[in-house]
Amino acid sequence: MRTRGELQHRRGLRPNTAWAIASRAAGAATVTFLVLGLAAAAGDPEAKAEPFAFADFSWVPGNAGAAEKPLAFGPFTGELRVDTVYHYSFNHPQDDTISGSSEVFRHGEFQVTQLGIGGDFLYQNVEARLMTQFGMYSVTTPRNDASPARGQWQLDNAYRYISEAYGGYHIDKMNGINIQAGIFMSYVGLWSYYNFDNWTYQPSYVSSNTPWFFNGVRVQIFPSDKLKIEPWFINGWQSYGRFNNSPGVGLQVLWRPNGRLGVLGNQYYGADTLGNGDRKRIHTDDSIMVKYHEAPGAILDKAAASLTLDAGCEHGGGVSCSSQYFLGFMVYNRLWFDRDRFGLTVGGGMITNPGRYLVLLPPINGATAFTGTPYFTENPGDKFRAWDTQVTFDYMPRPFVTFRAEFNHRAANVPYFSGPGGVTPTGGNNGRPDLRVDDFTPDLVKSENRVTFAMMVKL
Repeated sequence: MRTRGELQHRRGLRPNTAWAIASRAAGAATVTFLVLGLAAAAGDPEAKAEPFAFADFSWVPGNAGAAEKPLAFGPFTGELRVDTVYHYSFNHPQDDTISGSSEVFRHGEFQVTQLGIGGDFLYQNVEARLMTQFGMYSVTTPRNDASPARGQWQLDNAYRYISEAYGGYHIDKMNGINIQAGIFMSYVGLWSYYNFDNWTYQPSYVSSNTPWFFNGVRVQIFPSDKLKIEPWFINGWQSYGRFNNSPGVGLQVLWRPNGRLGVLGNQYYGADTLGNGDRKRIHTDDSIMVKYHEAPGAILDKAAASLTLDAGCEHGGGVSCSSQYFLGFMVYNRLWFDRDRFGLTVGGGMITNPGRYLVLLPPINGATAFTGTPYFTENPGDKFRAWDTQVTFDYMPRPFVTFRAEFNHRAANVPYFSGPGGVTPTGGNNGRPDLRVDDFTPDLVKSENRVTFAMMVKL
């Protein structure tokens, strides 16, 4: 599951009342903290342990941030995110357009990737969450969803400025059950949609090319404080609407037996090729996270590693799993120094995806997931293999802010990344990205080296 920040709020509790806390993707998973209230504090023998509250999991990928919540007021805990970044591609694209990433978009400019304002509402077992998205994400995320082309009402515009919006109800059974409906983080790929929460700014392909959000219903079941089982019933694979007449279904299982180990599995099944309901997609995304060193007060005070393996395929509707599949991995090692004020991450990964059904389409002449482009096809049999590596250095003077410097090397077996000539026709986009443009050929190259400098705030 993609992880989006682990929260634990203790506020405004009534005696003998259990409260469902904001369900958020956290560490390697969606972690929902069940606050037990004054009865638990008094030692009520029937009180249940809070899920995953037995240890500090802020080291888990996708789960950075402070335990302190300065914007908490009564039943509302506010959240403010600001992600400002400068990317420099050594390919020097003349139109400043970077291709092939769901987090990195412009070269040689200061840009706001996300400005998000929202928070969590909790009252008498009723919960809700809202997080907005302004900045680059409000444009780049909808362009990767082809489902709004099926039918009316401009779904891409309706949801453009929202990254999370859901309501829910908590049931005091076992260690907690949460029923939630709306748009929530997808949790496939381990890294968070929010760059502040992650060990790197640019995730490897198994995160960058898999869903960042789901639109539907999920049920979070906590049989114990160390286990979560979460089925999903959703519109589809990162889609505001359905691609055909069938919804998607999925399941996440998260197990944390102790404070040093996390095991995560995500499974998905759906029909996610626009206009081809006979083509079915299956996908498995599985991660293990280990904190293998902890020495408070030492120069190297903490160290952890993560491994994610993804596999899937499409079958039916003219393709088969033998020729149209996805295989990939990413592995990272993270070191923390000087009371967690400095961080160093090294890692990367590889994918192979014949048919390119999960490859991010380069924005040539304004192309989107719906329009496609004749300059980079995504037909059955089209080969695609890619690999990357990252080195990331973080300075975190406070847990609310991260200054990040990162180097990325990315490569593919076919021309894919923006080269010096860029991907925009002379004079700008011509309004028909599905057609070739006279006297124009996008400059795509097989590799890219890039540096990133970011300042990210999370309150």
